[in-house]
Amino acid sequence: MDSSDLHGYARVLNSLNTQNSVPQGKQLHLLFLKRGVLFSTLTIANRLLQMYARCGIMDDARNLFDEMPQRNCFTWNTLLEGYAKSGRRNDSLDLFYSMPHKNEFSWNVILSGLARAGELDVAQQLFVEMPNKNTVAWNTMIHGYARHGKSRMALALFKDFLKWETIESGGILRWDPFVLATVIGACSDFEGLDLGKQIHARMIIDGVKSDSVLGSSLVNMYGKCGDLDSAGHLLNAMEVPDDYSLSSLISGYANCCRMDDARRIFERKCNNPCVVLWNTMISGYVANSDAEEALIFFRSMHKQGVVGDYSTFSSTLSACSSIGIVKNCIQVHAQANKRGIIYDLVVASALIDAYAKCGSHIDACNFFRELKIYDTILLNSMITIYCNCGRIIEARRIFDDMKLKSVISWNSMMVGLSQNGYAVEVLELFCTMNNDNNLSMDKYSLASAITACAGIASLELGEQIFARATVIGVDSDQIIATSLIDFYCKCGLVRNGQKLFDQMTKFDEVVWNSMLVGYATNGFGIEALALFQEMRRVNVTPNEVTFTAVLSACDHCGLVEEGKKWFYVMKNEYCINPGIEHYSCMIDLFARAGCLKEAIDLIDEIPFQSDATMWSAVLRGCIENGEKSLSLKVAKRIIEIDPRNSGALVQLSGVMASTGDWKESALVRQFMRETRIRKNPGRSWCNI
Repeated sequence: MDSSDLHGYARVLNSLNTQNSVPQGKQLHLLFLKRGVLFSTLTIANRLLQMYARCGIMDDARNLFDEMPQRNCFTWNTLLEGYAKSGRRNDSLDLFYSMPHKNEFSWNVILSGLARAGELDVAQQLFVEMPNKNTVAWNTMIHGYARHGKSRMALALFKDFLKWETIESGGILRWDPFVLATVIGACSDFEGLDLGKQIHARMIIDGVKSDSVLGSSLVNMYGKCGDLDSAGHLLNAMEVPDDYSLSSLISGYANCCRMDDARRIFERKCNNPCVVLWNTMISGYVANSDAEEALIFFRSMHKQGVVGDYSTFSSTLSACSSIGIVKNCIQVHAQANKRGIIYDLVVASALIDAYAKCGSHIDACNFFRELKIYDTILLNSMITIYCNCGRIIEARRIFDDMKLKSVISWNSMMVGLSQNGYAVEVLELFCTMNNDNNLSMDKYSLASAITACAGIASLELGEQIFARATVIGVDSDQIIATSLIDFYCKCGLVRNGQKLFDQMTKFDEVVWNSMLVGYATNGFGIEALALFQEMRRVNVTPNEVTFTAVLSACDHCGLVEEGKKWFYVMKNEYCINPGIEHYSCMIDLFARAGCLKEAIDLIDEIPFQSDATMWSAVLRGCIENGEKSLSLKVAKRIIEIDPRNSGALVQLSGVMASTGDWKESALVRQFMRETRIRKNPGRSWCNI
């Protein structure tokens, strides 16, 4: 084989750089063996070794390396670089330590591989041992720390680099642009504006020329640190601002709630905006709670022919979640499907979340069944969605099939079971979680278990779980304390709950609501109303739950005028539209007080379909007040709504019997027997 052939084959080997080209490389390997030139010509062996390493076929590379009778520094470095790029840490270190001679390239390669893999402690140790440091090694270490979130370490190393640079260059700093860009990025990550300004000022004094990378890093640093005037000044000084700089400044304005300025930059500076700039604007509007404008931008982007990516659709779906209109989700779903990215995990998770928040749980569940790939976050979301639909079996199946369960997985399942009345199952899960040494339960786990104890009024077990919260150190957390107040009140120990409430720091309306509900459900109506007045006095804004508790307290105490007053205040002062719970409380209040006409009139005013429970409250009021004729009409109305309502049928039979209409009363009872409608038996719970 003459030299021209060898050079030709060497060029072919240099062109092979993917795994698909390995078969061709192996054919050349075989040819070199047959011609007897593989181990007689070191250059050819090195080229072949480089091909295997470049294509990531490290086992074949190692076999060839071991067979080579001659090796030079290039041989060792080639294999070392292959190991480093393939992430084979142990093989890299073993080879590095066994190298007879190491040059600067060897040190740079091993440091780069370790830093890229996040093995910063090992890399730092080797860096300290490096006999002759160079700019590449310094930049590798600084960049490694910055890339893995250790910005302060990166900046500390940068200071050491400046000292080294001063000594190496005889007192003149050369300001390597790559090192500067990395350090400025580190200033951005922990908002080190003062240090960033010092570096920038020194660059100006020393006449450092700012290229596009350095300029973009400075704009990004000033933008992230909130100095938007300096960021804008730098951007205006650029002849042609690049997309990264524009995106950084737009993002900076968005983070400071200055979307008008962000839009001005987008419209004036961006002649042909790329998808990144559109994404920055859309996500900015979402972050600033202007979901409508985010959707307008998304539609405008689509009309201009800009193809959205994963970030586009995930941000847009977040906007759909905020608006709560399922039609928007369906439209974005169709476009993502057309784009071919609907099954990306990030986009799929955002779509499922959007459907759920828009109240379309069925669409969320149907889309979930189409997916082939899941992650823990998505599965956790589906556990919550299935539980919110009351589909506990499907939620439990997902939970049981999960190979990797996070604490959030356990908490989601326990909360879902608790919301659906499966208190015993919650406690079984809690015990399983408690026995797993690899799991560290948090305040949400403990709060779910305490809530389950409240559901079955298990005082002893609830206090044991609270003791566990004390051991962990979360006993004073508001979530735990709120659950404990609810627990004591449901166990009938209202004064215990009140004592805990009085000792708490109250951050929001949640803890107030817990105590209000506790008072109301235990018949402490006067105390509930007094607490509500105190809540208003300290300027805590009530919500729907608050007014449910207040109206329930009025109901229990028979305070008709007080109930009417707060029902009016809820609607007109706090702009809260009454829900079914509020109407039910008011109807029951009127019925108990004998105000039957007002109760019926309120039912007729309800903007949604009234249910049998509301009419049942009126029926009880009719019977208590001796309104027999009205009782018959109301009972028949209940049966029209719910033909199998045993309570209404029993009460109807009783009303007929009380008026002497024994025949009709007997017919009602006969109808119940023939249709197998049974009176629901009462139940009690006790601990044995």
